[in-house]
Amino acid sequence: MNRIAIAASTLAVAALCTGGPALARDQIKIVGSSTVFPYTQAVAEEFGKKTGKKAPVVESTGTGGGMKIFCQGVGEDNPDITGASRAMKKSEFELCTKNGVTDVTELLIGYDGLSIAQSKQGKPMDLSKEQIFLALGSEIPDGDKLVPNPNKKWSDVDKSLPDVQITVYGPPPTSGTRDAFVELAMHEGCEALDYFKTQKGKLDKKAYKSLVKEKCTPMRQDGPFIEAGENDNLIVQRIEADPKALGIFGYSFLYENQDKLQGVKVGGTTPSFDTIADGSYGLSRPLFIYIKNPHRKVIAGMDEFITEYTSDASMGEDGYLHERGLVVLPADTLKEMQDRAKGGAKMAAPTS
Repeated sequence: MNRIAIAASTLAVAALCTGGPALARDQIKIVGSSTVFPYTQAVAEEFGKKTGKKAPVVESTGTGGGMKIFCQGVGEDNPDITGASRAMKKSEFELCTKNGVTDVTELLIGYDGLSIAQSKQGKPMDLSKEQIFLALGSEIPDGDKLVPNPNKKWSDVDKSLPDVQITVYGPPPTSGTRDAFVELAMHEGCEALDYFKTQKGKLDKKAYKSLVKEKCTPMRQDGPFIEAGENDNLIVQRIEADPKALGIFGYSFLYENQDKLQGVKVGGTTPSFDTIADGSYGLSRPLFIYIKNPHRKVIAGMDEFITEYTSDASMGEDGYLHERGLVVLPADTLKEMQDRAKGGAKMAAPTS
């Protein structure tokens, strides 16, 4: 009997892996970005209402954590979809390939701004990217060398800024929000400083890129920057309670809490739908979902769910995801994504 049971189990998994007729699971499993989570959750709820089927289980694991879980393999024990607040990395694609996850569709679902927010009770702030780095970088320039960040107050960074302690709540390294913030704010702010401009003139391209990655990426760990986990709602609660604190999260969380919070200007520009869409707000990024195509024919409702996700009613200009804070795609790009989703287009390997 044991051998029969093992054989039956093996056949069931094999059927799932090859797109066979076996029904392995009657509920879709989704992991990934905390920023994409509320959008996916909204589609899951709408899918359940419209079809009467079980709504997908959506788990907020962070972009990096979601990729690791998604790429573990094909089969009913593995998730069907992951959300990401950045594109899949080459190393993640290689992990997927190594584990047999070789047929994946990449869908751009819209755009989001990386908001730096504060309580409405706080004094409005306007920060340059250089000031952001000088407040949050682990090491900063002091003449011709780098030193551990000594800045304790915003006024230490720049005398024009408030004379209050630097307290910033943000995401952990596993978060795509953290990845995007490092790239868009920390690296750009770092490279705008005279020390790094000088190093760029001295070093070859490879050595300079390595310097930026090593010295401009780490966030300080001596108190002013506080990792608050993958729960962005927790950051909202903390900065609402402390008018002197700032928080870093996706624009949708600022939009949904605009009665309590205000956006910090970056380079003189306030985060909004319009400034994110036209690129004038300097901390904007694309959002994605990744679909495991071999699961589409054997996990109940997957094709219907993907159709709902990419529909005009969801991702369109007047769709319910826009109402929740998503900066929607131009009409031609939306049509491209809808066609890609319908056809199960296989993504190409990332180059970096």
